[in-house]
Amino acid sequence: MTGGAAPVPVRRVRAVHRRLVNQQGRFVPKPQRGPLDQLIMTVLSQHTSDVNTERAFAALKARFPDWDQVMDTSTLEVADAIRSGGLADQKAPRIKRILEEIVTREGRPDLSRLMSMPDHEVEAYLTSLPGVGPKTAACVLVFSMGRHAFPIDVHVHRIALRLGWISPKTTAEVAHKELTPRVPPELRYELHMKLIRHGREVCVARMPRCTDCVLFDLCAAGPALLANGDAR
Repeated sequence: MTGGAAPVPVRRVRAVHRRLVNQQGRFVPKPQRGPLDQLIMTVLSQHTSDVNTERAFAALKARFPDWDQVMDTSTLEVADAIRSGGLADQKAPRIKRILEEIVTREGRPDLSRLMSMPDHEVEAYLTSLPGVGPKTAACVLVFSMGRHAFPIDVHVHRIALRLGWISPKTTAEVAHKELTPRVPPELRYELHMKLIRHGREVCVARMPRCTDCVLFDLCAAGPALLANGDAR
């Protein structure tokens, strides 16, 4: 792995998954949306909460029931519709550019053709769209298409670094390539969701709650964080 870190053993991944399930209970899958809806939803989710994401997506669809209408309106009007989600002035032009590129390729704002494509082709297609990275592509694969992808969001990335699953300075894009093959396919969706919750409630960015962490004895960073007064 990057920087000389040893690949995380699959048994360690399973142990982390098992402990988080025991603590949090079984998860409920997200409502399944079409690929294009999920793609736009994921763009809206960047740097905001799930509540704000849902609110912004609902507002966007209420004002523009189909994507052709988003194409035909101004960027300012799109931004006004998604204002509740945060960073509207950055996300609106990104959404417009994505839709324009899809129409160029497909003739209309529709990604249903992706459903018949293998995972690697779907990922290549999505990541070639403006501003779409591996995490967003993985979200479409797992949440919309039921594929065995493993999105690396900010929480998953932070926890993977602290657990020692990836080496320091490993980017989320590199982590996506390194970790996905190490996580058993049947665990990827649930482990992704469990790690996000763990990252929001326990393994937070500042002053993580290491004394309450069910993964503490499996964590490479925890003891040092506590010893240095950087955790509680």
